[in-house]
Amino acid sequence: MNPVVFVVDRHGREYAPVDHLRSRVRAFLAEVSPPTHVRRLMEDERGFDLDVWLRMAADHDLLSLPGWVEQGVVLEETGRVLLCAPYLATVTAAPLLPPELRDAVAGGLCIATVAMAEPSGRPDAAGVRTRALASSGGRWRLEGEKSYVVDGCAADVMVVAARTDDEADVALFLVEGDAPGVDRGPLPTVDRTRRLARIGLAAAPARRLDASPEAAADLCAVALAAEQVGGAGRALEMAVEHARRRVQFGRPIGSFQAVKHLCADMLLELESARGAASHAAALAAASGDVREAAAVAKVCCSEAYVRVATDSLHVHGALGFTWDHDAHLYLRRARSSYHLFGDPRHHRERLARHLGL
Repeated sequence: MNPVVFVVDRHGREYAPVDHLRSRVRAFLAEVSPPTHVRRLMEDERGFDLDVWLRMAADHDLLSLPGWVEQGVVLEETGRVLLCAPYLATVTAAPLLPPELRDAVAGGLCIATVAMAEPSGRPDAAGVRTRALASSGGRWRLEGEKSYVVDGCAADVMVVAARTDDEADVALFLVEGDAPGVDRGPLPTVDRTRRLARIGLAAAPARRLDASPEAAADLCAVALAAEQVGGAGRALEMAVEHARRRVQFGRPIGSFQAVKHLCADMLLELESARGAASHAAALAAASGDVREAAAVAKVCCSEAYVRVATDSLHVHGALGFTWDHDAHLYLRRARSSYHLFGDPRHHRERLARHLGL
């Protein structure tokens, strides 16, 4: 039997990373992010509860986890409850930040995000038109526009992809959210549980970072894939629960062969996606070459989430289409996440280029 490997957090507490962490996070999120709170925050101007955000950092150390395996567990749980908080944005940006800002992120004192895509929607280097102009003292000034930036209006700092003077090199730059020349505005979205923003940059002061845009794209894909698995898992749970309760023709609809097959297909989609997401997180934790795994995970998890959420709605019948039921919220999140950080077609092309196909 393999020994249990314990992780020590920054307070000196030991815990077995996956099982204990999952149960602890699930209990916490059940308290702070029930469906009633999600719906309230959907209408809130800021879009998240600051007290909950600070508790995530100070009480549960969710912004200072030791690796991507643990991070994947938390992201899966946040996706399961449609958490309204800048968690996905911050944990994907944090590894790209300088050390002093990572400490601020760990304490919940700094919200960060990655701004790769532009109005064209392309999240890769080929789609970057924002220019980085060298300034005195090793500083830079950015000119351009970013779009579909997750929690861009709430972010204290942004990791922005921009093209340097020679136009051949795309690099990452650190921009403060309240810096002069930064204009931010919300974008209307089908998924009201997640806030996206447009960022205008007019000679905005910036600092060049060491991380590469490809590394940022990989981290975004790995993180979102884990979150998508959590949402798909909850959509399946809701479908199964309804199939057990709903009685038609004198028997639960879950006893009908067509509904059984639908739920079985949903489970196959979910488990395939979970395997892809877990593999990508494990490679990221080991600091390995995650590009292939990240692309595969984003493809599998995006398509699985949409299929599971759609079929869950079918199992619920007309009830699932009503505003008061939560099934449509998961379909909205699935459709939005499908395109976020690149849709499956983009990642298949990215994978093919990487493999030289």
